[in-house]
Parts: sequence; C-alpha cells; structure tokens
Amino acid sequence: MPEIKFIDLFAGAGGLSEGFIRAGFTPIAHVEMNKDACDTLRTRTAFHWLKEEGRVDEYYDYLKGDITRDVLWEKIPEHLIKSVINTEISEETLPTIFDQIDAELEQKEVDLIIGGPPCQAYSVAGRVRKDMTNDPRNHLYKHYVEFLKKYQPKMFVFENVPGILTAKNGHYLQLIFDAVREAGYELDKQVLNARDFGVLQDRKRVIIIGWRNDLKLEYPHFNKVEMQFQIAKHLFLDLPKIKSGQGNWGVSKYTNKSNSYLETSGIRNGIDFTTQHISRFNNDNDLEIYRIAVDKWVNKGKRLNYAELPVRLIKHNNVKSFTNRFQVVNHEGVSHTVVAHICADGHYYIHPDIHQNRSITVREAARIQSFPDDYFFEFGRTAA
Repeated sequence: MPEIKFIDLFAGAGGLSEGFIRAGFTPIAHVEMNKDACDTLRTRTAFHWLKEEGRVDEYYDYLKGDITRDVLWEKIPEHLIKSVINTEISEETLPTIFDQIDAELEQKEVDLIIGGPPCQAYSVAGRVRKDMTNDPRNHLYKHYVEFLKKYQPKMFVFENVPGILTAKNGHYLQLIFDAVREAGYELDKQVLNARDFGVLQDRKRVIIIGWRNDLKLEYPHFNKVEMQFQIAKHLFLDLPKIKSGQGNWGVSKYTNKSNSYLETSGIRNGIDFTTQHISRFNNDNDLEIYRIAVDKWVNKGKRLNYAELPVRLIKHNNVKSFTNRFQVVNHEGVSHTVVAHICADGHYYIHPDIHQNRSITVREAARIQSFPDDYFFEFGRTAA
C-alpha cells in the first residue's frame, strides 16, 4: 500500500490518529494545545518508530521504568518529536503551524486531514450549563477549513458530538458545510456508534467525511458488527483486582490469559503486562454510595437515583437534576460514554465488582475506548 499521509488537528491524546496508523496511514503532524496530550503523542510516536525499527523493547523499557522519558525521546529522530505541535489553533498561530508542517512535509502532498474541534461548545450538556452562543470554540471549524485550503488533501474526516446537529437549530453545522463546500469539497455525515464497530462503549459521534470535488466520491458504507462481548467477562477479566486508592502507575501483570476480544481488538498486544492500572482514592461516604449503586445495578438491574439515597449520604444540595451522577459501568454489556469529566471524581464510572468498590482505573477507561494496553498517557493520573 502506498504511503498515505495525514495531519491530525485538535489531536487530543491521539485516539483517532492511532486508528489511522493501525490502518496503515502515516502521520505528518499532530496539532494540539494541551501539553500533557502532546507529551502523550510524542511518547506514542516513539513507540511507532521503535516498533518499525525492530527496537520496540526499548519502548517497553520506558514502560517498566528502566529509562526516563527524555532518554526514550532521544532514541527517535528529532523531527518526529517536533512533528507534535503544542499550540492552540488560532488565526494568529496558523502561519507558524503551517511553517512547521511544511518543514515536516518536505514538499510532499497531504492526503488526508483528520480531527474535530473541542466538542463542549456543541454538547447538549454544555448548553444546559451555560449559554454557548458566544463561545469561540463554536467557530474553530473556520481554522479547520484553512488547513483544507492550504494543503488541499484528497479527503478529510471531521468528528464531533451529536449535539452539533442541533446546536443553534443546526445553524453551526450548516456554516461548516457551507465553508467546506466553498473551499472546494463535497461532504456528507452520519451518526455512528462505536459499539457497532467492536468497541465496548456506547459512544455516538457525528462523522463528517469530505472529498475534493475533482474526486467524485461519496460517503462510504460501513459494515456494523454485532457485539458479542461484555465488560466484566472480557474487557476487565485479566486486570489485577484492586480497591480504592490502590494500583500501579507502572507495571501491572495480567492475572488471566488473554481472550478473543482482547486479541482481536488489539488491546492485548504481545507483552505480559500493562501500566496505569491505578484508581483514585474515595472517602467512606462515596464508597458506601458505590456499594449501594453496584448492588442495585448488578443484583436488581436498577440505576441509583441520588435523591433516593439515605439522607446522611447526600452531600449535594441539588437532588432534582443530575440524579444519575453515581453510575455503575454495565458489567454484562457495553459501557456508557466515557467523557472528560471522569478526571474530576469518577462517580459516573463505578467498577461493577462490589468487592473492589472503586471507580475505574486509567487503564480500564482506556480499554473501554479501545486504546491498546501499551498506550501510555503522560504526566499523572488526573491528566491521564
């Protein structure tokens, strides 16, 4: 297969990029404003380069703590580290970003642009909490279009939350379509759910795919697969059992043999350990709520309503909205959508094993989103 080169915008920690790399595409640059996410991208770039060079054991040395991150990064060409551009995308920064990408391209063409602007501005939850009308993130699509104009890729993939369909009655979505068509592209959209493609997560996203007018293409047809696997029985089975505040940032050895889901999904990928299987500490009040929530869900099939808790356990004044703030991950099916708020408290992602009695770990959250077990998220547990 010929080298197909792509640029990843608003790259986050690299989940979308990882999928394209696994499918045989070659990243030219990642652009992301968050430093911890950029460091994660650099570390993953080191993994892919060392693997290509037949030196992947040197990456595993880093996971084991035998070498530092700086030593890891020094092992790969400097231009690859620089290809991760830690910059906010704005009108002021675009020229500098273009210069950095051009240096990496060396006059080669870009085949594909991927990525989606931060989704909070379009999310229904965000609109409930505050008036998003003047949120500058609503207009980040304009910068995305500037990349299309500059590099004229054959295609692009633009991902966002379903709320983009209804934000300001579809006004923002129409602005995006109009701007892309004016830039010389045709496009179409579908709402796709990760659970229909082998991911143990109920995650709906609007996937906009566009192509240059001269290519005369159309939106592809995707074959869905029937989910036959479960969180407890397949996804979490081989991870060490730990309680609140326990676990390892570094190496955690598997406790069970791999299974067909972990193998076919690429989550278990050839080594006998993973990392970042570490859970946050919870106070006694929260842990008692966790036990009630797990018992109701696992044994009775009912979700916990916060307002129905014993009065002594209720610490929030608001008992009329967000009454599902304590939610157990579905042990017999797929998980509900993992969102950024997991960094704040974890109450919305309670482990279904009452004996462990905790929120899910960094590694479990990563597995739910189908990240492979050798993917390492930089800086610390909250950032990860």
